[in-house]
Amino acid sequence: MDISLTERPADLLLIDNWIDPACDALASVGWFCARDALSEVLVDLMRAELDELLEEGRLHRAGIGREFDFQLASDVRRDWIFWLARARPRQAAFLDAAETLRRALNRRLFLGLFEFEAHLALYPPCAFYRRHFDSFVGAANRVVSLVLYLNRDRSPGDGGELVLYAPGGGEAARIEPQAGTLVLMLSEEIEHEVLVTRAERASVAGWFRLNASRADVVDPPR
Repeated sequence: MDISLTERPADLLLIDNWIDPACDALASVGWFCARDALSEVLVDLMRAELDELLEEGRLHRAGIGREFDFQLASDVRRDWIFWLARARPRQAAFLDAAETLRRALNRRLFLGLFEFEAHLALYPPCAFYRRHFDSFVGAANRVVSLVLYLNRDRSPGDGGELVLYAPGGGEAARIEPQAGTLVLMLSEEIEHEVLVTRAERASVAGWFRLNASRADVVDPPR
């Protein structure tokens, strides 16, 4: 086992260093970004996990929609993904860290976040993800989106920047996908896109969700 898997989730997140400004930013402008917000250990853990999954051929083409509405749409997105689960120790360590963040966001912002889901994402050269929201107003599922970048040694001109749009449509930020950069945003309010990348682009993308289950519907699907 990686020795880092024994570290406390809060230590992997370095959460005390940025949780207050993150909550202030989410409440005021709807998004937050910080470089080196997480331990290099956590970044390296997830990059190692992605590399291992890639070698095993476990990644699959991402699509849009869920269950019966799922479809591949190469004109919308061209990334490859693997949904995280606790069966693999590195993924469990990341999910434990995300649970620490979920509780902190609930304490400070009273969001009622119920659970977290995430996938590893790999954008090969020429891949992109067109402008979109992670959740639609009133959908009552995804509330806060998270992105953690895993790319070391990227160069100017490699592309793949994350562009955030302010409510109303103007560009709010353009974020380089450098390893250790963390982005949080309100899923219903911040439209965003991934620009065409000219070099491999790796990340973890996740969502803190409400419990939208009903007597006849389990959401998210299991």
